[in-house]
Amino acid sequence: MKKFNVGIIGYGWAATAHIDAINATGQAQVTAVYSSRVLNDDELSARHGSKIKSHTKLEAMLADRNLDVIDVTSYPYQHADQVIAAANAGKHLIIEKPLCLAERDLQRMQAAIKKAKVKTCVCFECRFSAEFRTIRSVIDAGLLGQIHYGEVDYYHGIGPWYGQYRWNIRKDAGGSSLLSAGCHAMDALLYCMGSTDVAEVSSYSTGSSNAAFKKYEYDTTSVTILKFRDGRLGKVASVIDCLQPYYFHTHLVGSEGSMLDNKFHSTKLGALDKSRWSELATQLVDSGDVKDHPYQTQFEAFFTALRDGREMPHTSMADAARTHEIIFAADESAATGKPVKIRR
Repeated sequence: MKKFNVGIIGYGWAATAHIDAINATGQAQVTAVYSSRVLNDDELSARHGSKIKSHTKLEAMLADRNLDVIDVTSYPYQHADQVIAAANAGKHLIIEKPLCLAERDLQRMQAAIKKAKVKTCVCFECRFSAEFRTIRSVIDAGLLGQIHYGEVDYYHGIGPWYGQYRWNIRKDAGGSSLLSAGCHAMDALLYCMGSTDVAEVSSYSTGSSNAAFKKYEYDTTSVTILKFRDGRLGKVASVIDCLQPYYFHTHLVGSEGSMLDNKFHSTKLGALDKSRWSELATQLVDSGDVKDHPYQTQFEAFFTALRDGREMPHTSMADAARTHEIIFAADESAATGKPVKIRR
């Protein structure tokens, strides 16, 4: 079986994790890297176990007819133009989150991808984590009944001790607390609720007084309430200025039971003790380090879909674009202090 050849845009923290995950799928191999820095091809190849050619000009890499897929791991404010260039070159796409920092850029990206008819995979990889695959199985089995309220919250102190802090503090680079990192929680909530049909959002934002977070040019904590068109409610807190261990909080409340992270209670299972949670033996999403993210599982699904000529399940551009539209509305609500209605 011929492997897909993948070119990487950007060679930073996320890129190194992507390369190793792509090569580990056995379905694809990274053969090219574009970086603004001059890289040593021999060192790159030795580090990642595949022969890699580096480029300092994006056009040169995109002109390589042997490349099937381009993986965009650059700064978020560079994504739109690079994704459009790759789509115009006929390359399928893997795109790190966030897709972009403005709705106009999202629309430009969508138009280019639609015109080029290329397949996409957006790195909302939490959907492919053991925790959320388990949660989805519990939901699909009907053990929670109809979920009428859900909350997924992101707690991760992104201070000077953290790699992306140096650029993440800028408004034109990080965007907002939600865009910077909390987008994972927003996407996970929509996945758990089984719908992106949100009618309205109300959001508020604030920030820590701790000196470690003073350089941020935007509020580092936000809380967003979502009202779905069918009347259900959701909540997402994005807190990147906390001083605590990483925590990805999930609480779902349904007509027949509830879930709290990896714990659950259900009226559908015999006579469970209502005073205690039952626990599921699954690995939690408990690290912000990219080396711990389930990229390999997600990329395996993408390459399988690509080989079959299908769209990526769950995390294609269409899915991720809706998550971003809701995030842009939430940021608008936080900025204006008013609820924002979301178009269908």
